[in-house]
Order: sequence, then structure tokens, then C-alpha cells
Amino acid sequence: MTDLAEAAEFEEPEPDTLGHNDHDDERRVDVGLVAEPPHPINWNLLTAEEAAIEWAELNTWVTWLRRTYGLPASVIPPFWHRHPELVWELSALHLHWLCAVDPEQNGSAPLGWHRDFADARQRLRDWVAACGTRLDRDRATRQTAWPGEEPAEPIEDIQIADRAEDFRLFVEADIARRQAAEDAFYAELVTDHERDD
Repeated sequence: MTDLAEAAEFEEPEPDTLGHNDHDDERRVDVGLVAEPPHPINWNLLTAEEAAIEWAELNTWVTWLRRTYGLPASVIPPFWHRHPELVWELSALHLHWLCAVDPEQNGSAPLGWHRDFADARQRLRDWVAACGTRLDRDRATRQTAWPGEEPAEPIEDIQIADRAEDFRLFVEADIARRQAAEDAFYAELVTDHERDD
């Protein structure tokens, strides 16, 4: 198994009151993560290696968040990772939290985060209601076909018995997709270079 695949292996962590646990620290050491300033994440542009790290970090934080604040599945459902609208919202909320609790931040920043967290919870409820994901089942977010587009495929609910396994498989597939795109890009560069020679 590659380092990327190892970084993408996730279990539901048991966070302590500070929001991390020994397993997280071991994983950070294993994959060679180095602390860096918080920065926005563009999920569309992540490399396979970056995605493995970001999925791990976001999953750990979302688990801490839902447990710390006792959030129901109507706010953070188990299959949030399958819905880009939830990933983007939670990723932005995570970044905001990282900045708010930064030691260099103003002392009132955590209060600002909590104010924004209240707004985000309502948006998360709206996203969850629209996409139809539930505690024990999931379905893809419905898409509206615009005039001239093919009608959307019918969407069926699927039962998912093991959230952690579903997350692991989802992330592995995402990393493999990104790696294939990177490999194809670099292969094309080599081919173009060989043609120029």
C-alpha cells in the first residue's frame, strides 16, 4: 500500500477534549505532515497526495465537531463526504475554526466563529434537506436538467451499513481518480516533449 493510501485509511476517531487523539498524532508523523498556516482548500484542484491529507484532516475535525456540539444527522449526516455541497461548507467552517483558534488571533475570534457557526448550521440543514442524505441511507443530490440537457438519471436511496468503510472506499476512489488524472497529464507532457524532439 502506498503512503497516499495509508494516509487515506480512516477510522472514526475518539477525540479528546482538545479535538485530537494519539492516533491522529501518529498518522501525522507517519505521513510527514508539517504544521502550516491555515489556507483555503480548493477541492477541485487538489493533487492525489493533497486530497489524502485534506480528507483525513476534515474527517477528523467533522467527527470532533459533531461529537463536541452533539449535532444531529440533520446538520451533519454520516455520508457528508458524498455531497460536494456539504464538503465545501464543512471545509470552509473548518478553515474558519482553525483561524479562530490560532494563538496569534484576537481573543474574540472564537466568539465570532460561534456566531458564524450558527449561520452555517442552518445552511447545513438546508443542504441536508435538499440532498436527501439520512442517518442510515444516502442518495446523490438531485440535479435539475436545464433546457437542452439530457434528463437527469433517476436517483435511488442506498443503504450503507458501515460509515467508516464507506468513507475509506470513497476517499480511495477519489485519490485514485486524481492520481489517474495526474498520470495522464504528465504522460501527455512526455508525449508532447517527444514529438517536439
